Amino acid sequence: MVPVRLRGPRLAIREYHHTEGDVDALHTLFGDPQVTRYLPFGPCDRETCADQIGLYLEEAMAEERDTYRLAVTRLADAEDPQDATPIAHASLTLGGFRSAHLGYVLVREVWGRGYAGEIVGLLCDFAFRTLDLHRLAARVDVDNAASVRVLTRLGFRLEGRVRHDRFEAGAWSDSYRYSLLADEWPGAVAGGGEGG
Repeated sequence: MVPVRLRGPRLAIREYHHTEGDVDALHTLFGDPQVTRYLPFGPCDRETCADQIGLYLEEAMAEERDTYRLAVTRLADAEDPQDATPIAHASLTLGGFRSAHLGYVLVREVWGRGYAGEIVGLLCDFAFRTLDLHRLAARVDVDNAASVRVLTRLGFRLEGRVRHDRFEAGAWSDSYRYSLLADEWPGAVAGGGEGG
């Protein structure tokens, strides 16, 4: 495994560690009903989050890696971003034809600070420059206006609306599908990254 280490102006993206701190941080994310309201699963308990990190590390060790589930930390939170407590989760799931699905979720305490845009920018740089992908896609709940703004600001284009693609808490919801192609990505995020 070549560990992923991406660095932007304010954030770093790294592999998860199977430590108490990373498990607690993932539980802060995935255990919060407000944070998970647009995700395809409901709030998770701490044990499930610990199991998830185990799965993320197994995926990272795969001979031909096709899933990147990564911890996002603030550069200012520790001397070494590898030691900082995660404040967000980022993911790339590779598909066929040099494509991937992109995802991100942040703890409530950091909403509204522009971190989501930096995360998506770092993932785009990694996907298009390091992994040599051609296409990125993202699913966004139709009620998630903040995420729609992040994606459109970074050049993602709306491909359409998928009706009733998620059933949660007794109700169906629709989602938007967005995409970005390699030749549409200006690579405006400072920093870049390494790893794969």
